[in-house]
Amino acid sequence: MGRGARGPGAVGAGTAGSPAVRDSDRARLLNGTHHDPHSVLGAHPVAGGVAVRAFRPYARSVTVVADGLRADLHDDGGGFFSLLLPLRDVPAYRLEVRYEDAAVHRTEDAYRFLPVLGALDLHLIQEGRHEQLWRALGAEPMTHQGVRGTRFSVWAPNARGVRVAGGFNVWDGTGYPMRSLGSSGVWELFVPGVGAGELYKFEITRPDGSRTLRADPMARRTEVPPATASIVDASHHVWDDDDWLAHRADVPVHEAPFSVYEVHLPSWRPGLTYRQLADQLPAYCKDLGFTHVELMPVAEHPFGGSWGYQVTGCYAPTARLGTPDDFKYLVDALHRAGIGVLMDWVPAHFPRDDWALAEFDGRPLYEPADPRRAAHPDWGTLEFDFGRREVRNFLVANAVYWCEEFHIDGLRVDAVASMLYLDYSRGPGQWTPNEHGGRENLDAVAFLQEMNATVYRRCPGVVTVAEESTAWDGVTRPTHHRGPSGFGGLGFGLKWNMGWMHDSLEYVQHEPVHRRYHHHEMTFSMVYAYSENYVLPISHDEVVHGKRSLVSKMPGDWWQRRANHRAYLAFMWAHPGKQLLFMGQEFAQGAEWSEAHGPDWWLLDPAYGAEPDHRGVRDLVRDLNTGYRATPALWQRDTDPAGFQWIIGDTPEGAADNVLAFLRLDAEGAPLLAVSHFSPVVRHGYRLGVPDGVPAWREILNTDAARYGGSGVGHPRPVEPEPQGRHGRPASIRLTLPPLATVWLRPA
Repeated sequence: MGRGARGPGAVGAGTAGSPAVRDSDRARLLNGTHHDPHSVLGAHPVAGGVAVRAFRPYARSVTVVADGLRADLHDDGGGFFSLLLPLRDVPAYRLEVRYEDAAVHRTEDAYRFLPVLGALDLHLIQEGRHEQLWRALGAEPMTHQGVRGTRFSVWAPNARGVRVAGGFNVWDGTGYPMRSLGSSGVWELFVPGVGAGELYKFEITRPDGSRTLRADPMARRTEVPPATASIVDASHHVWDDDDWLAHRADVPVHEAPFSVYEVHLPSWRPGLTYRQLADQLPAYCKDLGFTHVELMPVAEHPFGGSWGYQVTGCYAPTARLGTPDDFKYLVDALHRAGIGVLMDWVPAHFPRDDWALAEFDGRPLYEPADPRRAAHPDWGTLEFDFGRREVRNFLVANAVYWCEEFHIDGLRVDAVASMLYLDYSRGPGQWTPNEHGGRENLDAVAFLQEMNATVYRRCPGVVTVAEESTAWDGVTRPTHHRGPSGFGGLGFGLKWNMGWMHDSLEYVQHEPVHRRYHHHEMTFSMVYAYSENYVLPISHDEVVHGKRSLVSKMPGDWWQRRANHRAYLAFMWAHPGKQLLFMGQEFAQGAEWSEAHGPDWWLLDPAYGAEPDHRGVRDLVRDLNTGYRATPALWQRDTDPAGFQWIIGDTPEGAADNVLAFLRLDAEGAPLLAVSHFSPVVRHGYRLGVPDGVPAWREILNTDAARYGGSGVGHPRPVEPEPQGRHGRPASIRLTLPPLATVWLRPA
């Protein structure tokens, strides 16, 4: 250290009557435990004039510059400088700080500014009701009292002190202590001259006096993992999706077509950025006719192998693919292509990384204090404390944030069952009953109700979707309607139908000769189909970890596996409920999905000998979506039992022949007849009962068509009914059922 430079901790102290910082304040500032540095540092009227005090560790000199005034502050040692100006009022001033390199740094004094956050912000934070929390906490570039800079603020109620460290102060936060804003637990500092692109973290002094350097829980941008710093961000994206947003809420989602393509962005086309994906993903989804895309978690996560389900940056899109504005560009492009955007959202738990949320300010803060409640037994993570209003606010505001700031059209909430039950994956003695002696997590119930109510109130046209695997009553019931369990509904718009998914996949994995003994697995879903508003999901979870891809689950040779695959998809598209299909399954990828290399696009290379087989399945998916969207009977009454009628359901005939047949009806009563045949034989003259009054039935889709890779058995001409009753119907038609196929027919 050069002559005259004093680092933090060097000797020197104020004396009585001196403008220098008092010893007690010096010690707290040096130790990072001062709750109100603005009361000491900066310029303050005192007896005899105005005292100017600065804390600039490692500085050689500090000069105060005002209109007609320039004066050097006295070096009080330890990085402290002071001067008594013979003035009556505090002037507008700047500081010139000289360091060992002799360079002069001209800057505004961070400690001359009033707080940015007002009483209303702090009140809402304390009450847990700040629905735009990201506007109050985190790093916000702004003009404050006529000066450009960044307001830093963080909730850390157990901290003895908080400092800001970043690239702008060479990662030494000693000279940048924040002030505590009363009982709110919020610490704030406006730093002049700091703008977008600066890296930062919060240096927190724990209750035991130790220190920890933490990423900002509210950071809107982060470094690319494995780096962990937060980045000051300012958005400059200009949205071009007004028309989409204006009409998004025109039709309730449960009465509209809803066909979802699930995507893991980093591996869909490995190596592409958000902006590069915007050139390909919207066009691909539009070509295949999907109404929505569902993105596996986008929020920042340290471990790519978690697929995004262990989040450390709840407010930041992952930097692996670009900036927040780049992600907005992708969403904008999808909207302009007519594609809605759903996003997986993970409020159930968070990882234990010591630079993130775990024991954030030295004590359990975002997690429950009881370690039995805090530890998630399945994933080695920590659960959020849903009973703490500030934590609940952090999560509710986060849901609103993605919908308002990024124009997200829906949130698929992950792992809802793990939130709802106190004994989830816990044995006796590992959990504590609720106040009524039950196993329900009442705090999580209240949180989910508040989140759904808030999102639906603030964001018209947005849908929330629950990944909930139990029989919890009222997942998609409004929050103010109490059910038999005594709880109000959770308020979700849709729920994944995990029962349908497990049962139907179990059925199709059996050899056709054995399927007659499992026929009920394809019909049981209709027993409860209208208990909730359902989505039928064939998601990423079903094509990883040894479960095999969809086509590889099917029995038989390659032709039969593809035929089963096609028949199953058409059965799924016709079944009541919306549908979701994970990437790669739309072209019958044989291998399991891997986040390391994504879908096997080479299967669609014309140079590959079996390319027609995979292209045929993709052509079918395109036609499924086209026919689905053009047929209101397939989506208009998904939640109305009057929109479905069995022709052949769980009957001995259906089981013996591996046949399922049903009608879907739109609001006007117009029918679609769906017939699925899961045997590898052709059945000629198969008689099916049909409604009276339809002069002829026309085949609109046949998964056995030659262009899909099938055998070409079908009905090129309309089929006329005969006045012979069958299956309780006054008329019937005779069909030729193709092998391992699903056929859709409509009135000619």
